[in-house]
Formats: sequence, structure tokens, C-alpha cells
Amino acid sequence: MLFITDQLSIPLREIHFSFIRASGPGGQHVNRSATAVQLRFDVQNSPSLPVEIKNRLHQLAGSRLSKDGVLTIEAQEYRSQQRNREAALQRLARLIRLATIKKKSRRPTRPTLAAKQRRLASKKRRSLTKQTRGGQRGEE
Repeated sequence: MLFITDQLSIPLREIHFSFIRASGPGGQHVNRSATAVQLRFDVQNSPSLPVEIKNRLHQLAGSRLSKDGVLTIEAQEYRSQQRNREAALQRLARLIRLATIKKKSRRPTRPTLAAKQRRLASKKRRSLTKQTRGGQRGEE
């Protein structure tokens, strides 16, 4: 069971792991062992997630989400398969936790009367400053 929040958890049977060879340097060990982990989680068909979290997860996941709604996370930082598996699970949990946070909707506001007066006063000061800069015209 992958615990996301107090009310939300995902059974591990919904998460599929495949182990692949890691890329990059590492010598003989990296060439012979499949320590990199590719985690797949079907967001679209998951019974554990509410619809609004699925929608937010679609926006957050970006290119990690396929057209059929499968989220793919790869982890290859560590030399051991188990640590990479845990790292991938932590990334999935962090992403879903972000999706549980509901964005506050912006309520449009209007400037106060004092704010309008301050703005107009500063524009007036700036205008006077610029007017005094030029030389006298017409006295040539």
C-alpha cells in the first residue's frame, strides 16, 4: 500500500514495475544488471483516485503521461534495484500529493479610492518633473 495522505492510499497491485538497464557511466555493473526502474501507474482507470485528483494529475504530469492515461516514472540514481524502486514510489507519491492540493480561485478585486488617488498623485508629480526639464521655447 502506497500512502499518499491520511485519506488517500493506492494499493501496490495498481502499480507496475519493470526493471531495465540504466544508462550512463558505471562500467561492468551497469552493463550487466537491470537496476533502473520504470514505474507505470494507470491514472485513467485507477479506482483509488477521485476524478478531480485525476484531472489535476493530468495537468501536472505533462509528458510523463501517455495518451491512454498511463503515468511513467523512471528512477536510475542508485546502484540497487530496491532503492530505485523506492525512489520511483516516492516520486509518484509526491506527484499525487501535489495533485490533491486544490488551487484557490482568484477573486477579482478593485483598487481602493486611496490607491487610485496615490496613483494619480504620483502621475501628476512625474508629469511636473518632465515639464520642467525642457528649455524655454520661443525665445530665439
